[in-house]
Amino acid sequence: MSDISYYSEEGFKKLKGELDFLEQTERPRVSNDIAEARDKGDLSENAEYHAAKEEQSLLEFKIAQLKNVVSNARILDESQLDTSKILIHSKVKLKNIANGMEFNYQLVADSETDIKNGKLSVNSPIGKGLLGYKLGDIAEIKAPNGIMKFEIVEISR
Repeated sequence: MSDISYYSEEGFKKLKGELDFLEQTERPRVSNDIAEARDKGDLSENAEYHAAKEEQSLLEFKIAQLKNVVSNARILDESQLDTSKILIHSKVKLKNIANGMEFNYQLVADSETDIKNGKLSVNSPIGKGLLGYKLGDIAEIKAPNGIMKFEIVEISR
């Protein structure tokens, strides 16, 4: 299975910015914290040293994960998106058949997910369930709380 994820240019810059911040700012800060704690003496009973080493371990893990995501990231030219069906980076307007409520979402990569701003992960149950549907279709999506039915009201980029 491919780990390739598609990002908007803005999303990719944000991802790279986070990686640069961790490598250029946080890594030196944590190394400095370790050096300061080491200078305080006996390492076997030095809680500051052990906490700083634990923080370093977590930071290096996060950096490695982000490097993997960045290496598998591809920038998607949103102007080339087909708006006849729902794809990653499609903006969709949905109508919940059960209660008539309408929602606006953009399907994005996992790391760009921001539900408050209408950015829904393409790998979420609803995101996966919407892929491939066309304008006017009724999507039946299996969600954790049961089957949900949405009418596709609008698709844009």
